[in-house]
Amino acid sequence: MIAKHEGFVRSAAAQGAQVICFQELFHGPYFGIVQDPQYYGYATSVPGPLVERFQALAAEHHIVIVLPVYEEEQAGVLYNTAAVIDADGSYLGKYRKHHIPHLPQFWEKFYFRPGNLDYPVFDTAVGKIGVYICYDRHFPEGWRILGLNGAEIVFNPSATKPGLSNRLWELEQPAAAVANQYFIGANNRIGTESGEFGDEAVTFYGSSYFVDPRGNYVGAIASTDTEEIVIRDLDLSVIRETRNSWQFYRDRRPDSYDPIVEA
Repeated sequence: MIAKHEGFVRSAAAQGAQVICFQELFHGPYFGIVQDPQYYGYATSVPGPLVERFQALAAEHHIVIVLPVYEEEQAGVLYNTAAVIDADGSYLGKYRKHHIPHLPQFWEKFYFRPGNLDYPVFDTAVGKIGVYICYDRHFPEGWRILGLNGAEIVFNPSATKPGLSNRLWELEQPAAAVANQYFIGANNRIGTESGEFGDEAVTFYGSSYFVDPRGNYVGAIASTDTEEIVIRDLDLSVIRETRNSWQFYRDRRPDSYDPIVEA
């Protein structure tokens, strides 16, 4: 998987891409399907050797990389994390998934602690980038904090299977893009990992896409069953145009929102 994704970086850069984001937990199977301690072995330090490997690739190809990985902070302290690497290869920091599901075939509380690094936005060579990972997308508060922190593009790397999520996948990212007036890159794992999980394997449905601050798709939605690199041109000036037309940030009433954070 690591070598394969290095190939994706090279291919995307050759096609003119300036930033790339992989799917959730890119460097192995989506092991949340089962509860098995063998998968703790996939965890890696961040920063560490895996991140450093992609730092070198980012510098070589002058591309920003969002790298979703399984992180070990120390023995037994594990997170679902995304490292952000700038186009000169420098490590900018990381985001840890805040909202951790625990339901059949998504047994994530077995593997991850909830994130504790707030909602950072990284000032990269291509703009200000935030990350919100998979299940996070169901919670509007984090999307808003990323906007308040200055995000221009937010990536939502995911591993999402058919069912109730299909309709949410269509709705949530466009709605979040409109409410917060930035671009969103929603990228989903694809295929069936039956070699790893047999009859328990699910089929991830891809359908990755970019959406603009007005909630419009940028280009077509990606395939549901064929692996591909989705490359789109994003005009960041649309953010200012949209915010000047729809003054949601001006008209917010944070003084009235206390109930949101009350237990």
